[in-house]
Amino acid sequence: MKKLLWLLFLTLYVLPFQAQNTNKTKLVVGIVVDQMRFDYLTKFQKHYSEDGFKRLKREGFEMKNFHFDYVPTYTGPGHASVFTGTSPMNHGIVANNWYDKFLKESVYCASDYSVTPLGLDKDNSDGKMSPHRMLTTSFADQNRLHTQFKGKTIGVSIKDRGAILPAGHTANAAYWFYGGDLGHFISSDFYMKALPKWVEKFNKSNVAKNYLKTWDTYADIDSYIESGEDENNYEFGFKGKTKATFPYELKKLSDENSGFNILKSTPYGNDLLLDFAKTAIEQETLGQDEYTDVLTLSFSSTDYVGHNFGVNSKEIQDTYIRLDQNIADLLTFLDEKVGKGEYTLFLTADHGAVHVPQFLKDQKIPAGYFEVEQMQNALNEHLINSGLGNDLIEKIQNHQIFLNYDKFNSHQDFVNIQNEIKHFLLQYEQIDRVFTRNMLENTNYSYGVGELIQRGFHQKRSGDIAYVLETSHITYPHKGSTHGSGNSYDTQAPMLFFGNGIEQGKSYKKYHIPDIAPTVSALLGIELPNGATGTVISEVLK
Repeated sequence: MKKLLWLLFLTLYVLPFQAQNTNKTKLVVGIVVDQMRFDYLTKFQKHYSEDGFKRLKREGFEMKNFHFDYVPTYTGPGHASVFTGTSPMNHGIVANNWYDKFLKESVYCASDYSVTPLGLDKDNSDGKMSPHRMLTTSFADQNRLHTQFKGKTIGVSIKDRGAILPAGHTANAAYWFYGGDLGHFISSDFYMKALPKWVEKFNKSNVAKNYLKTWDTYADIDSYIESGEDENNYEFGFKGKTKATFPYELKKLSDENSGFNILKSTPYGNDLLLDFAKTAIEQETLGQDEYTDVLTLSFSSTDYVGHNFGVNSKEIQDTYIRLDQNIADLLTFLDEKVGKGEYTLFLTADHGAVHVPQFLKDQKIPAGYFEVEQMQNALNEHLINSGLGNDLIEKIQNHQIFLNYDKFNSHQDFVNIQNEIKHFLLQYEQIDRVFTRNMLENTNYSYGVGELIQRGFHQKRSGDIAYVLETSHITYPHKGSTHGSGNSYDTQAPMLFFGNGIEQGKSYKKYHIPDIAPTVSALLGIELPNGATGTVISEVLK
C-alpha cells in the first residue's frame, strides 16, 4: 500500500514538475520598438497580418495598461529600464545626454573614450561605446552569471544605445549601424578584439546598398485612412525633396541626407536590422544548446520616422505596417531555427510620442512650444537684478537646471536659490510644476508627476531644479513628434509576452516597465538584476 501511494505521489507531483523543468527556454528575444505608442497596436490593426502583432496577441499575453514609472522618457533610460528592472534613480541612465557636474561637460549615455571602435577608424567616436555608465546589471547579465557565461548575449540595433544598454555589461557582443558612406554594423573592443568573420562578410555583402531604393507605401495609400493627409505642414521630410510626400527615391536623396543614414528614417532600416539579427542567430547558434541565450533587438527606425514625420503621418503608418511584416518574418524564422515553443519573446517600447503640437493647436486642443533659451536668458537677468548673483546656472538640459555649486557659501544659500528659481519658473504659463533638489531629497512622492520625477532623479547625475511643461507642450521644432514627458502619450507602452512559459490572455491591471526584467528572471529561474525594483507579473507566467 505504501509503495502504491508513493507511486501515486510520484505520478501526480514529482514527474510533472520534472517534465515542466525540462521545458526550458532556449532563447529569450527582447524586442524594443523605439517610440512605439500603445495605440499603434489598435490604430493600424486592420492592416496587420495574422502572423505578426496579431499572432503575438492571439497566442501570447497582452498588457493593456503598461507604463513607464519615471521621467524623462527618452531612448537611453527606456532601454536601460526595460532590461535592468529598475528606473534611472538606480541604473543611472538619466537621459540620452546629461550634464556631468563633476566633469563640467555633457556626456552621452553610451560613450566610452577608453575603448576602440571595431569596423571604423580607431579615432572615430561613433565606435567608442560601452555600457560603463549603466550602474546596474540587466537580466542578460544575470543569465550570463547564472550559466557560468555559457549562455550567450547578443545585442543589435540601428542605434548604439539601443544595442549596448539592453545587452548589459557581460554581453558577448553588441552591434549597431554606422551609416555615412559605409552602411556597416560596428562594435567596440569592450566586447571582443575584432569583428567576427560573419559580421565582416555581412558588411561586405553590401546589404544596406540594396535598400537604397524607392520607398512607396506597402499598400494603396488611399487605404491608409487611419493617418492624416500625405501632404501637410507638420513634417520635415528629406533634403533634396520639396514635399514630404510619397514616393521617396532614397538612392537619389542619399547624397544630401548623409549617405546610408537616410535608411534610418525609413522602414528599410528595420528590414536591414532584421537581416542582421537573423544572421546573428544563425552564426552565433543562439538557442541551440542547453544554456539559455539572450538576443536583444531594438528597432530604431520607428523613432527616426516619428521625429521626422510625426505620429499622425502616412509615413509612420506605413512603417508600422511594414514592421508587422518584420515581426511575422522573425517569428517564422525562430520557429524554424530554434523551434516553436522553445523560445520566449517579449515586445515593448522605450517611450511613446506626442502628436505634433501645431497639429493639436489647429484642432483647438491645448498644446504648444516652449523656448528654453529665452527662459534661461530671462532667469539669468532676474537673478542678477535681484542681487542674488551672476553665473549661478551652469546648464539647462532635459528640463533640468544645474546650478554652479562654487557660487554658494552655505547649504541654506543653495536651498534659497532653488526656491527663488522655482518661484520664477512657475510664472511661465507653459510650465505646470517645478521640483527642487531639496524637495526631491526630502519628500517621498507616492503618486502623480512627483513620483515620476523622483524615480527619474539620480542624486549625482540629475539637476537641481526640474520643471514640468503643460500637457502637449514641447521644446522642439514646430514639425515632427517628440517625447520625454510623464504624460500618458509618452508613458503608456505596448507590452506583449509570447512563447515558452507564457500564458495566453490579457490584463488591464496597471504594471510598469521595470516589471519586465523580474518577470523574465522568474521565468528563467535566475537571480534578479542587482538593482531591480520591479515586481514579477505572475499572471503572465504558466
